[in-house]
Amino acid sequence: MVCLGNICRSPMAAAVLANRAKEIESPSILVTSSGTSAWHVGEGAHQLSELTWKQAGYTYSHSARQFSENHFEEVDLILVMDQSNHTNILKLARNEGEREKVAMLRSFDPQADSLEVPDPWGNEAPAYQEVLAMVEAAVSGLLKTLR
Repeated sequence: MVCLGNICRSPMAAAVLANRAKEIESPSILVTSSGTSAWHVGEGAHQLSELTWKQAGYTYSHSARQFSENHFEEVDLILVMDQSNHTNILKLARNEGEREKVAMLRSFDPQADSLEVPDPWGNEAPAYQEVLAMVEAAVSGLLKTLR
């Protein structure tokens, strides 16, 4: 199982990965999404984020939840969008095995100029489109790695 951790951007990344995971037969990928804070627990995705992934042809239902130590036991891979969340997730890891499950999503994009996915919140639709393109490239790289 893959958990995409972060607020704001993770629902979009989860939507892309959940849909694109169908491109490979093995390993089987189950995607969850969670944030490192409790700010939006129980809420749906940001309207522009959801609109962006829907316009790109992805379907996904999202309800925010907070990442907890228990997620390490439930997932095989934890993908984060930025260094802040990478650090926050690693602080919750109880051992080296759990730390090894954490990776930056963009580390799977060989063309990425940065490992950070910028937060489009507060910006107009083009910022969300830019994030979508980053996520799609990273997910392509992830799926290539998993094949």
